[in-house]
Amino acid sequence: MEHTVSAYDDDLKAIARRVTEAGGLAERAVASSISALTRLDIGLAQQVIADDKLLDNLQRDIEEKTILIIARRQPMAVDLREIVAAMRIANDVERIGDLGKNIAKRVVAINDVFPNKQLLTGLEHMAEIALQQLKAVLDAYAAHDDHAAYAVRQRDDEIDALYTSLFRELLTYMMEDPRNITFCIHLLFCAKNIERIGDHATNIAETVHYMVTGLTYGDERPKADRSIVAADEAGS
Repeated sequence: MEHTVSAYDDDLKAIARRVTEAGGLAERAVASSISALTRLDIGLAQQVIADDKLLDNLQRDIEEKTILIIARRQPMAVDLREIVAAMRIANDVERIGDLGKNIAKRVVAINDVFPNKQLLTGLEHMAEIALQQLKAVLDAYAAHDDHAAYAVRQRDDEIDALYTSLFRELLTYMMEDPRNITFCIHLLFCAKNIERIGDHATNIAETVHYMVTGLTYGDERPKADRSIVAADEAGS
């Protein structure tokens, strides 16, 4: 019996390590794609695109292993929440990796069209906040820290507000000089990907809360100006 329990614990820990590894790959994809954008480093962008397969494979491996554990062990209560959380978080970090890849694809598309580096300032700041959120929530998952996860959830509106501000700023640049239009459109798509990365970080925070407490939040997420978000969603 002790051997069986020990093997079960090892299985759960192995899954958690795999999720943490996937989170690290997602962090790297986002950071590298932003670095590629700010430096117009086509080689780095192409590397991000190629490396996305690693995260895809890892996510599938986590899913297969969690399903196998459920079938073999029939976990209940806390253990079941741990496994469900691992599956959910693995899905979120895989999507974050895809969003990082999307930014890298924009870098390849932009190529050498770089009219004004000042246009990148707001986007870099937005990406910095999103990466802070991602790191914090992955640390919260590893530590089973519900308070840290809650703090990430409470900052969700910060990235939304930055996106709204950047959206308006880029529209202004496009109206002032038509030569900025192509580049600004690429940046708008990049900004939307970063905003969605923030959403996935908040998803993970809510999953950590469920994993630790067995409860879901009863209130809606903090949100900034919905007018820009609604307009953006209507146009997408």
